[in-house]
Amino acid sequence: MNSITSDFAPPLKLIAPFFKYGVTFYLLSMLALLFFEPTFSYQQMDVAGWVHLFLLGFVMMIIFGAMAQLIPVVLESGHVVVDVYYVILPLLGIGAVVMVAGFWLMPVLLPYGGLLVLIGMLIFAAENIATLKKTKIRTLTVDTVAWSNGYLLLGILTGFAIALGLSGDLGINVSLMLKAHVYAVLGGYVILTIIGLSLILIPMFSLAHGFDETAINRAFKLVITGVGIVFIGALIAQEWLMMIGYAINTIGIFFYMWQIYIIAKLTVRKEVDVWAKSMIFAFVSLILSIILGLLYFITDIESMLHASVWFILLGFISSFITGHLYKIVPFLVWFERFAPLVGKEKVPMLHEMYSKEGANLMFWFTVSGVILGGFGLLFESDVLFKAGGSFMFTGAIFLYITMKKMLAYGE
Repeated sequence: MNSITSDFAPPLKLIAPFFKYGVTFYLLSMLALLFFEPTFSYQQMDVAGWVHLFLLGFVMMIIFGAMAQLIPVVLESGHVVVDVYYVILPLLGIGAVVMVAGFWLMPVLLPYGGLLVLIGMLIFAAENIATLKKTKIRTLTVDTVAWSNGYLLLGILTGFAIALGLSGDLGINVSLMLKAHVYAVLGGYVILTIIGLSLILIPMFSLAHGFDETAINRAFKLVITGVGIVFIGALIAQEWLMMIGYAINTIGIFFYMWQIYIIAKLTVRKEVDVWAKSMIFAFVSLILSIILGLLYFITDIESMLHASVWFILLGFISSFITGHLYKIVPFLVWFERFAPLVGKEKVPMLHEMYSKEGANLMFWFTVSGVILGGFGLLFESDVLFKAGGSFMFTGAIFLYITMKKMLAYGE
């Protein structure tokens, strides 16, 4: 693992709103779950609206804030134009709201919300690429940033095309374009970003050093190849090509998990805090998602696919993000407000800057909700799914409260 420095990090006032509004969108998306049924189609407008509420409002909002902080730290070079993040935030937030309103209420709004999101993400990608060009550092994390931003561009362009198609302004095959869009954004951007961040954050927080990186390098190459093949296969309507891409991606994810196992064996941290528990649950959910996905391809049972997607979105990606928030946010707040006081007066420890009880309640309610909701989808049980949604919403309330207190600590 390469050493990193915080000398080039942007100010907290730029980063904090991404986390604040991200967990707000998470709370709203968990509340919205209570109004859905366990049987559905991914082409339903209301389901598409929820997916965009969760992915744009929560996942992308948090990732953009984290990347604004971590990119210059990893590259050891400041942002080219860091102030663009003040513009990206409202574009992404308002665009997400308008898009969700378009899916749920008025399809005519979709191109307008899509355009706001498109502009925000184009600015984000362009600024990242310009910042990458300033450095000569070449690490796996840097490469994942470059490739993930490329796939993000493809994802947002196909997404905007879908918005135009749904509103009747563009004649396209929405079903095929949807597959290309989902895979470019979820597999090409989100998963690649998580792979890149894992190589920095997980060893840092688990205190693991001196590990071999062969597995994660193979994972990176396989995932970028697999996503590209699926994307092309979807655009030209070749299912066999997409199947090859799925297989390559699955192998890539196994190499990624093997790398995480190698890191876990070397950890010297003994405390199993909310971060450690979240990481364990995240990777258990990822394994379960892969198993259910493989069973879906064998059985063609739709509920298998629904449960698989549920566990990768709300079990793996969500837990990976929320777990890291309890490490990243206290450090950012401490560095901004207390680092200058070191040696002059008593300063808090990072673990003292959030409620452990609140964090644990968030974790256990969320875990219970993910499991119940996943089995509710698998068995198409409305009772289990609604129970899962209720637990998820309760966990989201605790996340919102603890996040608000962390960001306000020391003000």
